[in-house]
Amino acid sequence: MFENGFFGNVLSKNNVEEAADFLTGSSASSALGTIKASEFILCVAASLILGFLISAIYMITHKKEGYAQSYVLTVIMLPAIVTLILLLINTTYGALSLAGAFTLVRFRSVPGDPKDITYVFFAMATGVACGMGYIGFAVLFFVILGVVVFVLNIANFGGCRVNHMTLKITIPENLDYKGVFDPVLKKYTSFYKLRRIKTTNFGTLFELIYSVDVYDATDTKSFIDDLRALNGNLNINLVLFKYDDKVYENQ
Repeated sequence: MFENGFFGNVLSKNNVEEAADFLTGSSASSALGTIKASEFILCVAASLILGFLISAIYMITHKKEGYAQSYVLTVIMLPAIVTLILLLINTTYGALSLAGAFTLVRFRSVPGDPKDITYVFFAMATGVACGMGYIGFAVLFFVILGVVVFVLNIANFGGCRVNHMTLKITIPENLDYKGVFDPVLKKYTSFYKLRRIKTTNFGTLFELIYSVDVYDATDTKSFIDDLRALNGNLNINLVLFKYDDKVYENQ
């Protein structure tokens, strides 16, 4: 193992020679050599460890936003799955074509958060590196990208000063809602827009649905209390997150 140094290929020598022949256009056979059990265990173990560390970074950087347990487990398993597929495909042609096959799969969470998609490809990239036998490069890639993620998260790079939320206000059917809530919305939000109006409770109530940008310093309890004073103390729903099954941690 690691005969060529930390960044060398841990797979058998004939595997590495075949890969080189393919990349240089040689007519050598496309079949890779037999993978030893120790090499297989090393590659899969390394991918599992890196997958666990990637999931740990994801949980740490998403403590405030919340995260789904199912997604965390997926990030742990994905590198090992990719590694196993690459090892068992047993041809360089098939290994390289796997990347194209992945583009046909819709890897995403329900809301399609770009950050979640990025973590999926983070896990896939480490799995590909381990599956090709380059564990040293997989570790180096993880360290570099992990540090970058932490720095960007701590610096809140690209973060805005407002929280984008959905506000749902229930009102009685006889209330003329036009302009009623504007003073409160102007006080607590930098932007608001009425998106939809629908009836509820067999038409006896109306539900107003707003898109709002709430200031970070806003006291949400005072915000809701001021709205309740105007809608007859009926239901008000301020949606902070897109999921109901996320894990939230106190800061």
